[in-house]
Amino acid sequence: MAQATGRTVGYDELATLKLLALADALDGQQKVSCSALADDLDASNQTASRRLQGLEDAGYVEREIVSDGQWVTITPEGESALRREYADYRRIFERDASIELQGFVTSGMGEGRHYISLPGYMEQFIDELGYEPFAGTLNVDLTAESVRARAGMAALEPVGIDGWEDDERTYGPAYCYPAAVETEDSIYEPAHVIAPERTHHDEDQLEVIAPVKLREELGLEDDQEVTIDVTER
Repeated sequence: MAQATGRTVGYDELATLKLLALADALDGQQKVSCSALADDLDASNQTASRRLQGLEDAGYVEREIVSDGQWVTITPEGESALRREYADYRRIFERDASIELQGFVTSGMGEGRHYISLPGYMEQFIDELGYEPFAGTLNVDLTAESVRARAGMAALEPVGIDGWEDDERTYGPAYCYPAAVETEDSIYEPAHVIAPERTHHDEDQLEVIAPVKLREELGLEDDQEVTIDVTER
């Protein structure tokens, strides 16, 4: 099941969301009547209305009620939920599931260098990823479309890095997704998108680790566009 804004969305509501997307509600407001939606769902008008209300409560759609129906728009959260479903089906029917993300190189705050260098993480990186990462991350600000596409990573199988603790504090787990970093004229792999379970970064920011300093290896500067091809282990 999917979840947003604290409310669980069930499979029936996701099926309703899919029908709305097929009616072009991803592209802007679409006129919807409960009776027509009920026919498509093979359900009652009350059921159709209840599912729309559930999607609105979860933040997956926005609605404007008018005298002869309602205008419905799928929100970015709703699109992300559909992308997660899409990624699941890709795993079922496609052997090599992958997600392509675009963004722009940005300067980080130096936290990546500190955490990656900690022995509790570094030893696992070497064992699980097969290389010793450069002590630092490549930080990428994702485009709006890629922020939504990133939700599909939930369907990919990552390399798990366990949490650990020392005498001072506890460090949380992280997940590493195999990736390649591409520019207009070059590509580098192996690399991994690292997603700490606890992070200060928003969903529009991506961190990438590799056995080399990617900025130097690829000649990257701030605001340069890159593509990150994310796969699974």
